[in-house]
Amino acid sequence: MKIGMVGLGKMGANMTLRLIRGGHEVVVTDLSADNVKHSAADGAIASSSLDDFVNKLGKPRVAWLMVPAGAPTEQTAQALAQKFQPGDILIDGGNSYFKDDIRRSKQLKDKGIHYVDVGTSGGVWGLDRGYCMMIGGPKEAVQQLDPIFKTLAPGRGSIPRTTGREKMSGTSEDGYLYCGPSGAGHFVKMVHNGIEYGIMQAYAEGFDIFVNATSKELPEEQRFNLNVADIAEVWRRGSVINSWLLDLTAIALAANPTLSEYSGFVPDSGEGRWTIQAAVDEAVPVDVLSAALFTRFRSRREHTFAEKVLSAMRQQFGGHLEPGTSAKKTA
Repeated sequence: MKIGMVGLGKMGANMTLRLIRGGHEVVVTDLSADNVKHSAADGAIASSSLDDFVNKLGKPRVAWLMVPAGAPTEQTAQALAQKFQPGDILIDGGNSYFKDDIRRSKQLKDKGIHYVDVGTSGGVWGLDRGYCMMIGGPKEAVQQLDPIFKTLAPGRGSIPRTTGREKMSGTSEDGYLYCGPSGAGHFVKMVHNGIEYGIMQAYAEGFDIFVNATSKELPEEQRFNLNVADIAEVWRRGSVINSWLLDLTAIALAANPTLSEYSGFVPDSGEGRWTIQAAVDEAVPVDVLSAALFTRFRSRREHTFAEKVLSAMRQQFGGHLEPGTSAKKTA
């Protein structure tokens, strides 16, 4: 299948390469000419401008946006909408606010253009592991894109089948799911990221307790000089709290148990705030998720080992660097 990729950052470039390896033709464009050259060297079809990009797409045209949420996505979507024709499909695979999806889908529907929102999880590891995708939009357009989703998704792999799903059908076991109409995909991804905040915070606080177990405020017989890297590792082996986030924490702690290269300044990318707002709108109590978000706010004023663990996890799974930190410094 022929598809265009707009945005060749950490995820966009890897998704392009995974699609190429899966036998798809991918036309690429990016603000960075070097990024376009790198993807072209991997087998992508380079374009020199947005007009050139659109002209090189097949019909019906399919373009996947992998650019930062907010103004960049809005501007790019509107620019492509001016060049697309009825029957074309525009996919937003970033972390847009689901309410923006609903608004954009209505605008594009008037022009006969299909708008599909795809919450995409997988980070910098997705090239090899595959991407978990939560999809919203017109069902007929989503069905047309199934070969793309199937290639990007992890597939069933070696994960044991969930008891009780033997007679169930669908694609969720393959790693992608049609969640509903426009906005539903990013709504599910939004809550996914809110939960991610909570899980990360729980790990971070636990390791902070370990690091402070030598406190002079404790009776001497209750002080423990614990090896946090080994604890993370042993928890990976049969523990009920094992997870991929723990795997990534273990990697970071094995490299440097003190995490001294991190300040503990932890940004939030928006989805956590939106999750809390959705909870407020629905009158749903979210004690853990809200506390995790507020802890990130606090991290920008004072830094504990917990914040360093969070920074380490964010870099490990998504390649996210702390503000003012170079890739070379953390390599």
